[in-house]
Amino acid sequence: MTDLVSTGKFISLILRHKPDIINITLDEHGWADVDELIAGIQKSRPDFSRDVLEEIVRTNNKQRYSFNENHTKIRANQGHSIQVDVELTEAKPPQILYHGTAVSTVPAIMKEGIHSGKRLYVHLSKDIPTAVSVGMRHGKPTVLTIEAGRMYADGFQFFLSKNGVWLTKKVPPEYLHEKQTSQERED
Repeated sequence: MTDLVSTGKFISLILRHKPDIINITLDEHGWADVDELIAGIQKSRPDFSRDVLEEIVRTNNKQRYSFNENHTKIRANQGHSIQVDVELTEAKPPQILYHGTAVSTVPAIMKEGIHSGKRLYVHLSKDIPTAVSVGMRHGKPTVLTIEAGRMYADGFQFFLSKNGVWLTKKVPPEYLHEKQTSQERED
């Protein structure tokens, strides 16, 4: 039986960061050939199949992946560290967006802003619970409030990925504010 969560994470690694680990290539828009992806994954996970792939894409709670219309190609919706153009459309963001991070990173972020690091974009959330969840991956979580509307008015570009993640190239410190989460208040 295929472990859908670990296999989903493996697919994410392949489609966002390291397609070469199973000897496939992505096109300039991040698309991989589904048959090649399946064959590559089957080398280390023999029970992997098209049905398993379809189930992972359909049930992934973060909606990380998209198929093309005829399901012959697949790509990650965002989060790439490799240079691809996932054909994002610029969008006007809400006035406020959120960024989840670890408490330990706040001093540096408040001084330097948020940078994309190894990824192509900074990822922002439309709600606090999502931002807290993201922050938990990095340690004791905290949430930063982003003045996205003001950034947009000042000429910064924003994009909305297919799975609802807001993306921008950077967030300068003057648009950031610390937001205390209920988890922080419990300590």
